[in-house]
Amino acid sequence: MTSAGAASERLLIRDLAQVATPAVGGAPARGAALRDVEVISDGFVLCENGRIAAVGAMRELPLLEEDRPGDDVEELDGRGLSAIPGLVDCHTHACFAGDRVGEFALRSAGATYEELHAAGGGILATVGATRAAAEPALAAAVARHREWMLQAGTTTFEAKSGYGLDRETELAQLRVIRDAGGVPTWLGAHAVPPEFAEEGSDTYLDFLLQDVLPEASRVAEAADVFVERGAFDVEQARRYLAACAEAGLALRLHGDQFTEMGAIQLAIELRAHSVDHLEATGKHGIEMLAASDVVGVLLPASALFLGRAMPPARELVDAGAAIALATDFNPGSAFCESLPLVCSLACTQLGLSPEEALVAVTVNPAHVLGRGAHKGRISPGFDADLVLLAAEDWRYLAYHLAGPVVDTVVVGGRIAWRSRA
Repeated sequence: MTSAGAASERLLIRDLAQVATPAVGGAPARGAALRDVEVISDGFVLCENGRIAAVGAMRELPLLEEDRPGDDVEELDGRGLSAIPGLVDCHTHACFAGDRVGEFALRSAGATYEELHAAGGGILATVGATRAAAEPALAAAVARHREWMLQAGTTTFEAKSGYGLDRETELAQLRVIRDAGGVPTWLGAHAVPPEFAEEGSDTYLDFLLQDVLPEASRVAEAADVFVERGAFDVEQARRYLAACAEAGLALRLHGDQFTEMGAIQLAIELRAHSVDHLEATGKHGIEMLAASDVVGVLLPASALFLGRAMPPARELVDAGAAIALATDFNPGSAFCESLPLVCSLACTQLGLSPEEALVAVTVNPAHVLGRGAHKGRISPGFDADLVLLAAEDWRYLAYHLAGPVVDTVVVGGRIAWRSRA
């Protein structure tokens, strides 16, 4: 057998203290299935050609022929470690230039998100910096952010445009996200740019649908819209999303972040994959979402960063809704790339169990991104994306608050990052 780090199409991770994986047979998981996590003690995972070939207890490990030509196996010592599926971040804004640290300081002194947005800060501040950046600079930024996410255990990430709000920058964002291996989502309807301030949001939507959508639909996999006071109302969102669906894009919505404006009803009506945020969602919205196939994507790092109420996760789960967790990684309202930290927030602030948090950062977000058939579980035939945690109990994923919990990340059956040489 070859030593760790050598090139091989087979990777054996052996002597793991635990292997923990959602046990659900289908996605999205909801109700009791959100807590159904299979844990194997003293386990192994065998990866072949980028897929999981076998997983089980060490006593079940089949004999591997060491000397057969072309059948070398790279071994990785898992003693003292636990394995979980590669984490899936289904809501980020990872393609941007500049920062908003000055805005962060103002908010810390008492300015609200809405006040900063109305004063030309917020989204539009990042739009200016992103428009000024050349495409190679945006590519470098996404590569840097992707590495941060990888080191936190994220092996699959979605990223949105929405910091261009013009044709060329929006398309450049989508290309950069796609080329970095991310799942690109077109968020042209994120805000109204300054050049359309007088004409208004309807005229801006006309521009998006006529001049940007045809090309955006050839690069993006989904479309998103910010349904919120000061952004776009339900009728505008319906027009935008209906056109995007006609162009072949899956549908997503930012909804109920600050106010309930009908985003959940619209998401259900248009059969969107998800509605994201939900900090302002009340009882009726919870009931509607629970009775639908739309996944509620919860972003507790954003609520924490902005000092707002947390989304009603426990109520949603108890009502039977399908939920996912994501970082909302962006420069203004959630400068956080860590899904382990999000899991900690889910358990300490949202009332979720470690099992529910694990399913909400693996199986369910993979479903939101249309990858539920091959990502999010450690199961034969699934992509060999794994995170080895620096603990013998997998629940350290949420338990070790903002700690160095990730030891090794495997993507496609190859070691992509290690915390130690």
